[in-house]
Amino acid sequence: MEIIPRLRKRLIIIQGPTASGKTSLAIALAKHFNTEIISGDSRQFYKEISIGTAKPTLSELNEVKHHLIDSHSITDELTAASYSIEARKILKKLFETQNDVILAGGSGMFIDALTFGLDEINTSNEIKIELENRLQNEGLEALVNDLEHLDPEFAAIVDKKNPVRIVRALEVIHSSGQKYSAQRKGFKNDLECEIIRFSIQWEREKLYERINQRVDAMLSEGLIAEVKSVLQYRNLKSLNTVGYKELFEHLDGKISLDEAIEKIKQHSRNYAKRQETWLKRYTDLQRLNPTCSESLLQQALHFL
Repeated sequence: MEIIPRLRKRLIIIQGPTASGKTSLAIALAKHFNTEIISGDSRQFYKEISIGTAKPTLSELNEVKHHLIDSHSITDELTAASYSIEARKILKKLFETQNDVILAGGSGMFIDALTFGLDEINTSNEIKIELENRLQNEGLEALVNDLEHLDPEFAAIVDKKNPVRIVRALEVIHSSGQKYSAQRKGFKNDLECEIIRFSIQWEREKLYERINQRVDAMLSEGLIAEVKSVLQYRNLKSLNTVGYKELFEHLDGKISLDEAIEKIKQHSRNYAKRQETWLKRYTDLQRLNPTCSESLLQQALHFL
C-alpha cells in the first residue's frame, strides 16, 4: 500500500496552569518529532529574569532548540501583538522544514494572539484618561466591580489585579456600548496549519502542592538575589509579575520574608486557577492525566 505523505502542518500546543509539567512534555514531543519549541510564556522572553519565570534549565534548552526564550530585555517589552508577529515569523520559517512544531506556555492571551490573530477594536483616548483618573481616585476594586457588572464573561477570565487589562476592557465597553468579550475575535484558527491543543490535568490539591514546591525551589536557587538584580527596573510592566512584586514589597520593608513567600505561593495558585478558567474557552482541548499508567507523551501521541 502506498503511504500518502501528510501535507497538513501541525502546531501542537501544550498550555495550562503553572507547574503542571508543560516543559517536560513539550521537550518529549519535540524530540519525538525531531522538531523545535516556541515559548508561549509572556515572561520567559526576558533575559534578566530566569528563576522566577521557571525557564527551562540549561540542559533542557540544550536538548531541544527553543525560540522566544531569553530573546528580549525587560526594557524591551513584548506585547501580545508584537509576540504574535514574531512567533508567526518563526512558525512560518520552521514549517519550511518541519511538519510539526511545538508551542509551550501558560500565557493564554499571547497564545491566542498567535493562533486566532488580533482584534481591531476601536477605542477612545478620552475615555481611557477618564478611567485612569478613576483608577487613581477610586482604586482598582471600583473598576473591577464595574467590569463584573458590565461584562461578567470577561471578568471571569481576566487578571483582576492587572489595572492595564481592566482599564482596556472598560475602555472598549464604554467606547462601543458592547461587551468586550463579545468583540474579541472569534476562536477561529487563522494560521495555515492544524492546531492540536493539550493540557495536563492535575487534581487541584496536587497542583497546588506542586506550585508550593516550585516556589520553595526557586528560593533555594537564588530568587531573592535575582529580584535584587532587577530592583531598579521594578516599575516596568515585565516585572509586575508573581514572585517579583511580592519580594519588592519585602525589600521595601513592608512585609517579612515569610509573608512574601506565602503571598507568592497564594498568588501563584490564584494565577493557576485563572489559567484553568482560560482553558474552558477551547472546545478542542485534549486533557492528559499525569497519574495514568501511560506516560504523558504516550497519551499525547494517541491523539497525534
